[in-house]
Amino acid sequence: MKTAALIPARYDATRFPGKLMQLLGNKPVIRHTYDNTVATGLFDEVIVATDSTIIFDEITRHGGKAVMSKKLHESGSDRIAEAVADIDVQIVVNVQGDEPFVKRAPLEKLLQVFEGEAGQNVQVASLMQVLTNEQFIADPNYVKVAVDKNGNSLFFSRSVIPYPRSKDVAPVYYEHIGVYAFRKQALLNFTNWPMTPLEAAEKIECLRYLENGIPLKMVVVDYMGVEIDTPEDLKRAAQYL
Repeated sequence: MKTAALIPARYDATRFPGKLMQLLGNKPVIRHTYDNTVATGLFDEVIVATDSTIIFDEITRHGGKAVMSKKLHESGSDRIAEAVADIDVQIVVNVQGDEPFVKRAPLEKLLQVFEGEAGQNVQVASLMQVLTNEQFIADPNYVKVAVDKNGNSLFFSRSVIPYPRSKDVAPVYYEHIGVYAFRKQALLNFTNWPMTPLEAAEKIECLRYLENGIPLKMVVVDYMGVEIDTPEDLKRAAQYL
């Protein structure tokens, strides 16, 4: 299967504008993400899809590949769908620009769910990790996911799911890590569907798939690092680095 990693990179993030160009160590966040994605060696192409000439210039000036979005987009999936529309590729991996600590093992595990007979039925897959910190479990910046016994997503929410009404059960909480893999046609279909009610309420784009009857195959991975949504996250990332 031919694979491509697309990194959607919007400059004016709502919670932390310009976060992708914030210095983390000796280079901006977006270059950590790009360089580490290339270093996995898993992809035929790695491309940053951006609305920002600043980000475009940062990537291309250092030998990377970037494309400028031609349209305004509501989501990262819409942005990368435009970028891959004319590319010959079977599997598209969306690596979020604010995930600077990308590693090979989780992405390799994600790609493997599309292989074999069982993989033929997988349209979309994504990553999750176990959350144990009660502060993070309650934090709406951490998107939680509930799954069935086969690892298919049931729901994504910024709220605490499952809600621990019974004190006799110790639920497992999973954080959704915003790294997706799509069959190309599933990604293109997504962009043709209107925003759905749950997606609009939660501001979680993958709910559009669930509301259109397509579950996400969720892959449990070890901790990938720090997703940068706030200035506090950048401080934690610097410590992690």
